[in-house]
Amino acid sequence: MELPQYDDLPIRQGAPAGCAWGVFGDDDELGTLNLLTPQRVREAIAEVRSGQCFSLDLPLNLPDPPIVPRTPYRHTVKGMPGYSDLLDDTLDNLNTQTSSQWDALAHFRHASVGLYNGFPDHQVAGRGGTKLGIDRIASKVVAGRGVLIDIGRYYQRHKIAFDYSKAQVVALADLQAALSEQRTAIKPGDILLIRLGWLAYYLSANLEVRRGYAVKARLPGVEASIDLVRWLWNSRVAAVATDTPALEASPKYGAERERDTLHAHLLVYLGMPIGELWDLEALSQACANDGRYSFFLSSVPLKLPGGVGSPPNAVAIK
Repeated sequence: MELPQYDDLPIRQGAPAGCAWGVFGDDDELGTLNLLTPQRVREAIAEVRSGQCFSLDLPLNLPDPPIVPRTPYRHTVKGMPGYSDLLDDTLDNLNTQTSSQWDALAHFRHASVGLYNGFPDHQVAGRGGTKLGIDRIASKVVAGRGVLIDIGRYYQRHKIAFDYSKAQVVALADLQAALSEQRTAIKPGDILLIRLGWLAYYLSANLEVRRGYAVKARLPGVEASIDLVRWLWNSRVAAVATDTPALEASPKYGAERERDTLHAHLLVYLGMPIGELWDLEALSQACANDGRYSFFLSSVPLKLPGGVGSPPNAVAIK
């Protein structure tokens, strides 16, 4: 399928500039995940060489305490009535986006533009309907070639100072330079993972620092610009995930939140799912060891009807 370039969007009359609405069909709910074709999945299997497997999910109880404004779940183990040899788990107050997560396309609504593909609110998951829910992604299955951009190690190699405690921004030019240095090219349908190193910083921080994120989160992230959005679309990226809680630097409020966030431009305009708080530490070390930053990636989120997010249940195989 020949897709338009970013500057040729929209193709649907009356849609906002930069919207991919209608590119994959007027009733489409998968957005850029449509790029994960059977042929590309087959080609991605060839990325497996060593057979090393890496879980990319954090334990459900991390971050601890949860980053504002989310709250912790309660885990109870109890016996099954009438079956003394069996145990059951119950999870109460489980927020599917407290830990490692996918944002479904239903997660973000632009105040003036609305939701992906122009679906009205009453049809969309969490707002009265079922469209754009996380179960759509789960039914599709996210499987294909994964590519890691290890911007954290790039900064370390070049002795570029980066403050993980602030809303510092990673420039698109730095992402491209890191890719070039890794000798890695993005192919259509790739699932892009961006490691800042924030998670390693957080996990090594003391309890006082962690508690600070439960009160007021200042988070680094990638550049929230049209240039970056254009680059992702024109590179035919199927989805993007990071080891930070918000992808872009955060917080942003008011008009800036509407205009500049990647959540608006990726989830609403392009239909590109966003992953956050992915554990990329072991995978990034393996990539640094063998100099190979591509791999097979599989992710099957919860089949939660009407859900707006889910743990990714993501695995990378090198």
